[in-house]
Amino acid sequence: MEQLFITLLVRVGVVASLASLFVRFKSLRQLLVQEDRTLGQRLQLALWFCAMFASGVELRIRRKSYDAADLGLEGSLLAGLLGGYVTGMIAGLLISLPALINREYPTFPFYAGVGLLGGMLRDLVVNKDDIWRASPLLDLRLVQALRERRNLAQPFFNLVLLISIVISEYLREAVAHGFKSTQMFSLYPAPEYETWWSILAVYASVYFAVTLPLKVWNSTRNEIKLEEQNRLLTEARLQALTSQINPHFLFNTLNSVSSLIRIDPNRARQMILKLSSILRRLLRKHESMARLRDELEFIDDYLAIELVRFGDKLRFERHIDPNTLDMFIPSMLLQPLVENSVKHGLSTKVEGGTIRIETSVAGGRLHLRIEDDGVGIPEHKLARMLDSGIGVSNVRERLKVLFGSNYRMWIDSQPGGGTRIAIEFPETLVAQVS
Repeated sequence: MEQLFITLLVRVGVVASLASLFVRFKSLRQLLVQEDRTLGQRLQLALWFCAMFASGVELRIRRKSYDAADLGLEGSLLAGLLGGYVTGMIAGLLISLPALINREYPTFPFYAGVGLLGGMLRDLVVNKDDIWRASPLLDLRLVQALRERRNLAQPFFNLVLLISIVISEYLREAVAHGFKSTQMFSLYPAPEYETWWSILAVYASVYFAVTLPLKVWNSTRNEIKLEEQNRLLTEARLQALTSQINPHFLFNTLNSVSSLIRIDPNRARQMILKLSSILRRLLRKHESMARLRDELEFIDDYLAIELVRFGDKLRFERHIDPNTLDMFIPSMLLQPLVENSVKHGLSTKVEGGTIRIETSVAGGRLHLRIEDDGVGIPEHKLARMLDSGIGVSNVRERLKVLFGSNYRMWIDSQPGGGTRIAIEFPETLVAQVS
């Protein structure tokens, strides 16, 4: 009995060590961060899981006392969870190859089936971040979520994952007993040591062996996402700096100031203050998130200068829900979109036009809308704008880094009918997004 518990503890340590060791490889980290993978990338991920877990199966077979090294079931399920059906099934088949060669025939289809089960669990989840947030500690939030009837997705997935692990381990033990343990490996305790707490320990070890790698890899994944967010934020700031602090922009602004000095000194002074505020904000270091009210103040300064240049041709409307002002949004999110409206929507329109910014909150999500009644976007350009438009694509990439798949951004435009850009993501009153 003591030997069984030592084996179970060692196997949990082994899987944690493997997860920490293999995540050091850059190619694996990149595959883990991606959610939408090509067929080739799914095959690569399957090979990584094979490298991690098939060697343990081989070690258990060659060294009869190394039972803790065999984590084939856990590796197959993880492959399906993180990579989908193809990755799970192929990884399960590859991981079982050493057992198949050792004439443990049921292992071959069983591990492939466990990989497919992992793929089914992945399809069950709408927000793939719920998979990464699965905790080794049993989630007690389900009771509270049921009472409040909201935020059920994460605790529900944790419960389904636990049930799936229990079913998988039970089936493995049933097959192992049916073949008298000669053709299927199992750590089920011998009859003389079969007690409820020894059986519970076996199931708990499988649960920890699945969820611990998720915890380790999610920490690395968050670090990579934070680095990517900082890179994109720097890129956005540099783009804003390049587009606004250039000779043409400064020449027009200073020329407007020069004209105003004699006829309206107060307005000239205000324009200089607006320009200095823009320069100060663009040149100083920012957090990745900022309050909506601060972003709107920056937009006010930017448009105040443009209003002097364009005169009555440019109009600006704000429809802001007061409840959204203290919510956090990605820093420099609005400015590139407003600048696009000025440059591409209204600057070439003879009679000018209006830019509108609207915010609202509903169902725990913040809704932003930037709209203009400018010249619009041709259909052939609109189709690829989210990926190729410099300001728009940067905004989209930053939202993807911060919120994964838990956001929406879409563009509606017609030639001569203006452009509308709408964004929604979870509301937050803190400066960091996990």
